[in-house]
Amino acid sequence: MKVYTLPGFSPVAAHQPGAQLISSKTENLYPPLFTNDAAFDRQYPEHFQLLSLKHWTPLAVAHIAAGFLAEPGARVLDIGSGIGKFCLAGGFYFPETYFYGVEQRQELIYLAEEAKQYTQLFNVNFIYANITQVNFKEFDHFYFYNSFYENIDTTNQIDDTIEISEGLYSYYTQYLHSELDEKPPGTRLVTFHSLEQEIPSSYKLAAIACNALLKMWIKA
Repeated sequence: MKVYTLPGFSPVAAHQPGAQLISSKTENLYPPLFTNDAAFDRQYPEHFQLLSLKHWTPLAVAHIAAGFLAEPGARVLDIGSGIGKFCLAGGFYFPETYFYGVEQRQELIYLAEEAKQYTQLFNVNFIYANITQVNFKEFDHFYFYNSFYENIDTTNQIDDTIEISEGLYSYYTQYLHSELDEKPPGTRLVTFHSLEQEIPSSYKLAAIACNALLKMWIKA
């Protein structure tokens, strides 16, 4: 199995206390794009705009989640990054943190890369791969907007370009659980709309937001 590694960023300790909120150095470059979700989504084809409500992280949620995960020099992985909205928002709000998105749909990677080029956010990168092909050791903290859920809720499937099944849901959930369990103490995780089956017992709830749909965890 091929494992994707990342270009040269030195390892960052994942046990630093407290996520730091860093004022964006790019806040005056593309303010209209990050004004609200409608403004952001308009850069994508109409079909993908219509998917935004159920599949792409709202900007307000991304700001809170990225704020918890952001540390200078840290590498944050969005597991199932879609069109790249969380990574782009995180990279915009927290320019001293590196945001990576892994996505197995090639068309979504293409759209995410186009948006990245437009925003010129050089602390954002996208990986075209299945989550099982990514080396979790390369990342410090993680964001998970239940990208496995469409395997058990086919009425909300993004498209028909990948295989989906209940078996894959269980497999991916167990795989993520195992990888997160291997991370060192201090690792941070944010989940949104999660059933929490992928979260090892070693992760302790640190904060909640958005009517408890958004949860922030730290590995003890």
